[in-house]
Amino acid sequence: MLCGLCLPRISVFVSASPSPASTLNPAQMAAVLHLDGPCLVLAGAGSGKTRVITQKIARLLQPGHGADLAPSQIAAITFTNKAALEMRERAKALIGGKAASKLLVCTFHSLGVRLLREDGEALGLKPKFSILDSDDVLGIIRDAGGTTDPKQARNWQWTISSWKNAGLNSAQAESVAENDDERICARVMRLYEERLMAYQAVDFDDLIGLSMKLLADHEHVRAKWQRNLRHVLVDEYQDTNATQYDLLKLLVGERGIFTAVGDDDQSIYGWRGATLDNLKRLPQDFPQLKVIPLEQNYRSTSAILRAANNVIALNPKLYQKTLWSDLGEGEPVKVVECDNEEHEAERAVGRILALHAGATGSTVAAPWSDFAILYRANFQAKAFEKALRKANIPYKVSGGQSFFDRAEIKDLCAWLRLLVNNDDDPAFLRAVTTPKRGIGHQTLGTLGEFAGKWKVSLYEALFAESLSASLNARAIGSLHEFGRFVNELDHRARTTSGSEDAKVLLMEWLKDIGYEQHLYDEAESEKIAASRWANVLDFIDWIAKRCGGEIENDGGMTVETEKKSVIEVAQTISLITSLADRGGDPNVVTLSTLHASKGLEWPHVVLAGVNEGSLPFNNEENEITPDRLEEERRLMYVGITRARLSLAVSTLKRRKKGRELIVAIPSRFIAEMKLGEGGPVENPREKLRRQREELAAKSAAAKPAAP
Repeated sequence: MLCGLCLPRISVFVSASPSPASTLNPAQMAAVLHLDGPCLVLAGAGSGKTRVITQKIARLLQPGHGADLAPSQIAAITFTNKAALEMRERAKALIGGKAASKLLVCTFHSLGVRLLREDGEALGLKPKFSILDSDDVLGIIRDAGGTTDPKQARNWQWTISSWKNAGLNSAQAESVAENDDERICARVMRLYEERLMAYQAVDFDDLIGLSMKLLADHEHVRAKWQRNLRHVLVDEYQDTNATQYDLLKLLVGERGIFTAVGDDDQSIYGWRGATLDNLKRLPQDFPQLKVIPLEQNYRSTSAILRAANNVIALNPKLYQKTLWSDLGEGEPVKVVECDNEEHEAERAVGRILALHAGATGSTVAAPWSDFAILYRANFQAKAFEKALRKANIPYKVSGGQSFFDRAEIKDLCAWLRLLVNNDDDPAFLRAVTTPKRGIGHQTLGTLGEFAGKWKVSLYEALFAESLSASLNARAIGSLHEFGRFVNELDHRARTTSGSEDAKVLLMEWLKDIGYEQHLYDEAESEKIAASRWANVLDFIDWIAKRCGGEIENDGGMTVETEKKSVIEVAQTISLITSLADRGGDPNVVTLSTLHASKGLEWPHVVLAGVNEGSLPFNNEENEITPDRLEEERRLMYVGITRARLSLAVSTLKRRKKGRELIVAIPSRFIAEMKLGEGGPVENPREKLRRQREELAAKSAAAKPAAP
């Protein structure tokens, strides 16, 4: 195995279009040049994996090097749309816009959509099948299981999702169920499967599972895709679950021409089905697999990497690698002892203020965007938000729920989407059942079968004269009542403009469908319902302002535009909601969970709340298992390797538990960093004394000399 340790960096031209030579180290070079067989690139944190992927794409396209592939024959699979966009942009800079536009750069789920849209009819799916989001799924599962308990329905949803990610259908799940609760869940899963098929709908897990079934069961479809995709590259391979791995195997076939890029030390998504077994299976399923570790880190100082290597060394290794850097030793990693959560937040903010002002020996003041505070759980952000606001420091919370991701807002957006496009089946299903109006799953199932048979949308199907042969008069009456209401609302939305008139229309719409009462009927408490209704009113104001031509720009200033009708605003709803959380000023401190921080980096990082029970996380009811401890250790490793120049690890002496303060124990991971005898722990009183002395010395030096 190559590591490139102490070897000189070399230059290699791998671009398919004229461009400067790209600089690769020996291990990166080996990964780029391996084109004719399976390849596993063990990309350590900050080791330039995206550069390797894009350079390899360029090499595959370069004539005369054994591959000679067309751009359309290459697939690069990522885990997020953001990562796919970044990869496409970097490939575009390397191979040109025309070639990059023909690459298949997408997520696993987007690939599944493409497979099922093109060839899903082999499974009985119409090309315009609906894709349900998490809230749609929850509603169907709750209805299928006959429960009004949101927690029970959510537990079923999670269990069903985990079974699907393991490649199990309801019959298989029932056969492996270990108790009565799981057997009940398997029966709910069977009803859920039946309703999805009747609705001609799939969930996100089905995009992978059904694609796998499509390729496995239909040889002509499998041959087509293996012929079309001659080289498959998979980013963040350690995050794949069982069905994603099986889908990859079916895509590459016996040729096994693929490049998997990942890091077993950064596998932190076991709770959502990711499994390290996929890394173990690769050499078994592909004996010719070439393993190439990327160990040179281009992000962090040696002090930070040494702490990371020491921690992760205690986990069992599938493949050996040790990160190293030529960026210098850098500042020692600091462990900061804090009295409680508020004190921890104050000390973190104090550190940020000092670095921002250039008061720590740095010659250049650091912008706010150079700082991140990372923690294990979302609730830990509260104290830091308060401290940052008190100090007038701008910040953003990464990974928090967007306003437009709230269920009540998505409900109303579904109605607006249906007005804009009557053929939007997912929007139809959400609108017709939210709030409930006496149209049950059996009626919708029959309507879905009818629509599938005649290849029309659900909305168009409800007006078909021949539908009466499939449904009774009462069911058709309810559907027609809904259809007439949508038509009337559509007409009014097209002819109503201006803020005041739009607001009147929208409030009448909510009253007519009984949406406020629906929120109170569905919520766990009146307080939650009231909060959701307040969000709805904010959303109505938001739309009304746009109808009146009042729009806030990125600077927060209101600018005037032409008045629009409600339907014109609704037509832009998808674009507006996708841009809603851009945040105007990028120069802000980032607050983020460790999971959400993966793939990101900052010059200065505070790793907060590093105590037993928090990191590693443990609910104190069950002893942490060895597998869980290993994943929590990988999470610590991810947190450490987000830092480029400085890292402070803070730990509490006491922490809140309910209304009480209890003794907190430093995390075992702090000792595992091996920072020295007890680690270079900052003494807050000693530090304060030193700062006062420095301030006094500066003040004395600044005084004018006596005449």
